[in-house]
Amino acid sequence: MTDLRLEELSAATIVAVNSLSLKPGQEQFITPVSYSAALAVTPAETAWQRVILRGDKVVGFIHANFDPEASREEFRAALWRINVDAAEQGTGVGTFAVQQLIAEAKSRGVTELTVLYELGDASPEEFFNHMGFVPTGETEYGEVIATHVINAQNA
Repeated sequence: MTDLRLEELSAATIVAVNSLSLKPGQEQFITPVSYSAALAVTPAETAWQRVILRGDKVVGFIHANFDPEASREEFRAALWRINVDAAEQGTGVGTFAVQQLIAEAKSRGVTELTVLYELGDASPEEFFNHMGFVPTGETEYGEVIATHVINAQNA
């Protein structure tokens, strides 16, 4: 994973991010309904958006939110989206990105990250469990709320 790096989302990389391919069945899990609704009222300055590069090639994208004033607790420090190109899935790209997000959260004094996801075939549940997110609730839309507790051992 040493050849992976993060870079801020920019005009130069957004086309590549929008062109990332998915494995069959994954398109239904891109953005839970709750996050789509929250994006409409979330200030842009709280967003943390990074592209994941292997060399000069965009291989993934991660979008988080850090807003301690958010009205819903699950949106205060949240992983909103992670997309890894289909050809790169299973190579450590997603793990690298989430580890970098955890380090960013820790540097901000955040002790818990949340993620929302839906269950079903091709769901990201297994990946989030592998990354230490534990189901802690459910949204009004039936999405799983999972929490990752950040401490010195995992950041």
